[in-house]
Amino acid sequence: MIALLQRVSQASISTENKDVAKIDNGLVIYIGMQKEDTEIIADLLVKKMTHYRVFPDNQNRINLSVLDIKGEILLIPQVTLAIDTSKGLRPSFSDAAEPGLGNALFNYVVKNTKKLGIKVESGIFGADMRIMLVNEGPVTFWLECS
Repeated sequence: MIALLQRVSQASISTENKDVAKIDNGLVIYIGMQKEDTEIIADLLVKKMTHYRVFPDNQNRINLSVLDIKGEILLIPQVTLAIDTSKGLRPSFSDAAEPGLGNALFNYVVKNTKKLGIKVESGIFGADMRIMLVNEGPVTFWLECS
């Protein structure tokens, strides 16, 4: 399972000209599900992405997690994170989870992230989404769990 974290001051998702989700200070996290992913791997990812230190402390050192700052999270399913780009000029989706598994794992991540008491908003699996965000820093991290 792959997560791309971006530290943001605001972010929102719309689809079909309707607002779907909006957060303020926190993280936008794109989630890519791979075919070998399980709920155990998803649990590891939830712990890692919510405890990963990406926010500045009083000395302006990146030392605080989204939990520490009581930030918000916008979770976005993104199958293209799980593609293989090692050959040719066309991406291969052979490593990506099939849609049923991908949707189930994404919903599992959303549910278990909310259990931590964080305000969590999410995108819609399989939808054509328009994502707007203000990346602070810019600060972006790639996390993998397997």
